[in-house]
Amino acid sequence: MRQGNLLAQLTKKIKRSLRLILLFCLSILVINLLFSIIWKLPQNLHKPVDAFLVLGGSINREIYVAKLAKQYPDLPILISHGSDDPCIFLIFQREQAPIEGVLLEKCAESTFDNFFFSVPILTKWDVHKVKLITSATHLPRAILLARILLGSNGIATELDVAPEKGIPGNNESPLKTALDVTRSLGWALASQVIQPPCFKIDRLAEIDMEKWQERGFTCERQGKLKY
Repeated sequence: MRQGNLLAQLTKKIKRSLRLILLFCLSILVINLLFSIIWKLPQNLHKPVDAFLVLGGSINREIYVAKLAKQYPDLPILISHGSDDPCIFLIFQREQAPIEGVLLEKCAESTFDNFFFSVPILTKWDVHKVKLITSATHLPRAILLARILLGSNGIATELDVAPEKGIPGNNESPLKTALDVTRSLGWALASQVIQPPCFKIDRLAEIDMEKWQERGFTCERQGKLKY
């Protein structure tokens, strides 16, 4: 009987300790989140843009950022699941834009993923303020997720809309926006300690065009590329 009571008491103590540990960890996450939102983000809002983030879905966004790259050759560019590598290479080549600082992230499969995989890269770059490039048809979901997922990590956002002809591939709906915003709010907290890696990243300057030409590739017609 005494052994049973001792076991019950021990179990209670373990549960209480686990609750305290969980509460402590949660408190640390909340403190980090509040620090990013209340302290870092307001400061970074007044800083100049120090990186470009392009959301994939239309070749016109990559054409647009290539033109910007000529004006700001020192700023790094992150293209999140954009066009095929050789298409982006040809765009930058045609525009005579610098390619050394262009990174191609290909893990993202959705708008949420765009930020999910971009935040760790931008954080590693020590980015304070990013120029977010997408299309008008991709709003307001893109900017909402940017405010939540980038802002929760202290990264300020400046929106820039690329000109479009026709309708890009991103489909917007209130339900999709609501679902993405909901999971973004949860991930804003988790991202304070979890930085998911992407293992499908290429540097534009290292693209092997000969291999791509042997394999064959196609680009969006709106790009008007010769290959």
